[in-house]
Amino acid sequence: MIVTPALRHPLRRFATRSGERVIDFDRRIAVMAIVNRTPDSFFDRGATFALDKAVASAVAAADAGADWVDIGGAKFAPGPEIEAAEELDRVLPVVTALAGASDVVISVDTFRASVAAACLAAGAHVVNDTTGLSDPEMAVAVAVGGGSLVVTHSLAEPRTPYPRPHYDDVVDEVRAFLVERVERAVDAGVAESALYIDPGHDLNKNTLHSLELTRRFDEIASIGLPALAAVSNKDFVGESLDAAKPDRLEGSLVAATVCAMLGARIVRMHDVAASVASMRMLETVLGFRQPSFLSHNV
Repeated sequence: MIVTPALRHPLRRFATRSGERVIDFDRRIAVMAIVNRTPDSFFDRGATFALDKAVASAVAAADAGADWVDIGGAKFAPGPEIEAAEELDRVLPVVTALAGASDVVISVDTFRASVAAACLAAGAHVVNDTTGLSDPEMAVAVAVGGGSLVVTHSLAEPRTPYPRPHYDDVVDEVRAFLVERVERAVDAGVAESALYIDPGHDLNKNTLHSLELTRRFDEIASIGLPALAAVSNKDFVGESLDAAKPDRLEGSLVAATVCAMLGARIVRMHDVAASVASMRMLETVLGFRQPSFLSHNV
């Protein structure tokens, strides 16, 4: 099954150093690259914690065809408290450097309104809040800063455990949560045309929950805002395949492709080159774009 969601605001514009970047989500499945300035990130385990490596990775992702780069300084998973000043010190220099070097869309992965506001002022376009507006000032900060906002489903307080999550129907409950949080963001002043939604694969969910969200992603996409699938190398992929973290690329690409065929319009991925090739091929199969060239049997 292929689902083309009826998006209310498919055309999104982002101011960049050289003018404007436009993404038409009726015709594009954007690849969001991941750059973590954390020593304990779940996948790369601090490979881009050093500032020079983080900036180089961000620029390389843009050069490799990523539409979007997501920069984080505090992982979602439980762990020691990271003060706002330290988080900002991690992400702000990367945002500033990337905004000066590339026209890629830049998001900051944070649950703090203060960090979001500073990064928007420095050139970030989007705030990727994986805690579903846990900070009551977040939506206001995004509205005042003129940015966009990814509203994600999760249940735990930031960086705290949430053992044995239970849902009567995970898709229905996630969908209702997202609709309510979108309304909350709009009431705080964020334009609906600046909002994105993410069902939060693996975030306070077990593997069966994440698989159900994947196979029923069309119900999330039917909300009518561009939907993000953050599936790359996650534990539901590893548990499905009995695959260690370094061996989850193929499973991640399949999960991302399934979500995209069911209406996802952004996929958040670690391996940029493989993901870009996969999404451009899918767009071509779906008729969103033309082949790069024609020579076979022509």
